Amino acid sequence: MATNNRKKAASAPRKSASAQDKLIDSLGQYIRTRGPDLLKDPNVSSVGIGHKVKNGTRGKQVVLQFTVKSKAEPEALEALGTTRIPETITVDGVEVPTDVIERSYTAHFRMVAEVEKPQRKTRLDPIVPGASVGGVTVTAGTIGCIVFDKADGTPYVLSNWHVLQGPDGRLGEEVVQPGRFDDNRISRNHLGVLKRSHLGPAGDCAVATIEEGRTFDQTIFELGVVPQELGEPDLGDKVIKSGRTTSVTHGVVRRIHTLAKIDYEGDVGEKTIGCFEIGPDADHPAADGEISSGGDSGAVWLFKQNGKPGKVIAGLHFGGESTGDPDEHALACLSRSVFEKLEISLQQPSPEEVQPLQGYNPDFLGKQIDIPQLTATISGDAVRLDGSEVIPYTHFSLTLSKKRRFPFWVGWNIDGGTLKRLSRSGIPFTKDPRLPANTQVGNELYEANRLDRGHIARRADLLWGSLPEAQKANTDSFFYTNITPQMDDFNQSAKNGLWGQLEDAVFADVDVDDLKVSVFGGPVFQDDDHAFRGVKIPREFYKVIAFLERGELKAKAFLLTQSLDQLETLDLDEFRVFQVTLDEIEARAHIRFPTTLHKGDQLLVPEAVADRTPLEKLTDINWD
Repeated sequence: MATNNRKKAASAPRKSASAQDKLIDSLGQYIRTRGPDLLKDPNVSSVGIGHKVKNGTRGKQVVLQFTVKSKAEPEALEALGTTRIPETITVDGVEVPTDVIERSYTAHFRMVAEVEKPQRKTRLDPIVPGASVGGVTVTAGTIGCIVFDKADGTPYVLSNWHVLQGPDGRLGEEVVQPGRFDDNRISRNHLGVLKRSHLGPAGDCAVATIEEGRTFDQTIFELGVVPQELGEPDLGDKVIKSGRTTSVTHGVVRRIHTLAKIDYEGDVGEKTIGCFEIGPDADHPAADGEISSGGDSGAVWLFKQNGKPGKVIAGLHFGGESTGDPDEHALACLSRSVFEKLEISLQQPSPEEVQPLQGYNPDFLGKQIDIPQLTATISGDAVRLDGSEVIPYTHFSLTLSKKRRFPFWVGWNIDGGTLKRLSRSGIPFTKDPRLPANTQVGNELYEANRLDRGHIARRADLLWGSLPEAQKANTDSFFYTNITPQMDDFNQSAKNGLWGQLEDAVFADVDVDDLKVSVFGGPVFQDDDHAFRGVKIPREFYKVIAFLERGELKAKAFLLTQSLDQLETLDLDEFRVFQVTLDEIEARAHIRFPTTLHKGDQLLVPEAVADRTPLEKLTDINWD
C-alpha cells in the first residue's frame, strides 16, 4: 500500500455470513448474469437489490427491485410492449419477492457540476514531481523528483520502495502514472518499469524508468523549483514538500540520526529505516493539521531558504505517526543514503561522461572483419535506423527483419581480458525506443507459456571495458531486438548446454591472441516455421566465432538444428549442435560473410550428410 505507513487497526474477527448476506450474494450473481436480458424489456429502466417500498416507506425486506418507465394494469401491458413482472422470482432455490417502482433515468452530466479531480492525481504529460505514481501492485504514492543513472544518464522517477514495488512487486514490474488508486486504466497510464529498489537502513526508496511516450519536467508541482543538491538535515531546519494527498505542507526538523522500526506487514514484516523526523511548522500550519498522509509517500522534503522552497533536498518522505497517535509528524530517509544506494544523481551526465553506443567493431581483432551482407532476396526486409540497416548497441550491432521482427544477424565483440561479472537482476526486457514498436516482438509472445527470451549476443559476452561501459552493455543486451524465442529446455537439449558454452570453449581450448573474439549469430528463417500467437518461431540458429591464433585468423561455424538435411522433423528435445562451414550457414540464412572471414574457415566436412555427426561435447570441436 502506498501510504505513509500508518499502522492499521486490528481487524475484527470475521463472522459467518448471515442468511441475508448469502441471499444478497445470490441476487448479485443473478443480476450480473440475467440483468442484461431483463433490461431488454423497453419498459424496464433498472433492476437491483433493495428494500421493499410500501406506501412510500422503505422497509427491511430484501427484494429484487425493478424500476419501470410506466406502471399499468395487466391489460395495458401489451400496448406498452412489455410483460408483467412476476411477484416472486426463484434464485438459487429461494423464492424472492419483487418490487416494482415507476422511475426513469436520464444523463445528468449537463446539469450537475463536475467535481474536478486534483491535477496531481491525473495522467500528466509531462510528468512532474509531486504527482501521483505507483507500481501496478500498489495503490498510489508520490513522484519525489526526476533523477538520472550515474553510469549512463538514463532518467528515472524517484519514490519509495513501498510506492513503486511493495510486498507483491518485483524488479521489472510495471509502474503507472497516476497510481492505480487514482486511475485504474493501467495500459493508458504506463510510465515505465521498476529499475532499482531498496528497503533497509539506507532508506525506503526505488526508481522506475520513464519510457517512450512519456516526457518529464523536473520542476516540483506547486513549488516551482528544480532540486540541484543534496543536504544533511539539522535540528530546527525549516522544510517543505509537495505530496499527492496533502499537497504543499511545511515542517521543522525535530529529530535527526534516527532509526525507525516500521511494520510493512505481510511477508516483509518489520524493517529498520535510517531517517529523520519532521514536526509541524507553527508559522505555516497545515489546513487540516496533517503535514503528511497516505499517498504522500515518495515526496521529497526541500530545505527552505528565506522562507521559500530551496533547491536542496533534505530527505525522501516515507512515513508518519500511527493511527491514534495525536503527535503529528513525518519521517524522511536521508537523501545522500538514498542516492548512493540507488546509484543516481540529480544532474544528467554529459555525453562525454556516458559511454556512447559503439556497436560491433570490424577492426576489433586487428584484422578487419566486416558485417554480413543480406542477399538480394531479403535486403528489402531490413528495418532501418537513420537510413542504415545496421543498428548499433554497446559492443554489438544487428540487422532486424521487418517481416519476422527478429534479427537476421547479430555481430558482437568479446574482450576476455576485461570481462566484468554484473548482475542481471532488475534489468527489464524492453523494446528499442529508437525503432517502431511494431517491428519488434515484445513480451506479448512470452507470457504464460514455455517460451524463454533467448539472447542472441550472450549477455555475459558483452560485459567488458570500463564499469559504466559494461553496465550499459548489460542493459542494452535486454532489448528485444537481441532476443529470440526458445523453449525453456532449449540450451539444455543441445547436449548439456553445449550451444551456450561455445564462446567459453574457445577461450579454454585455444591460445587466443589478446583474449579477443568476434562473433556473429542469429536465427535461420524458414517458410514452414511454426507460428505461435501470430509469430513464426525459428527452429534453427547459427553462430560464427572468429579469433586470431598466433596472428592467423580463424573462423569456426556452428548450427543448432534438428536435422542437417532439413527433411526430418524431430522433437524439440532432439536439437543438436553441428560444426559446419560458412557456406552452409550462408545458404540457410541468406546472408554473405566477408571474404576475410571465409579465408579463416578451413573446415573440411564429409560430402554425405549421413556421415556428419553432431557435437557431443566441447572437446569434439575442431578449433584448428
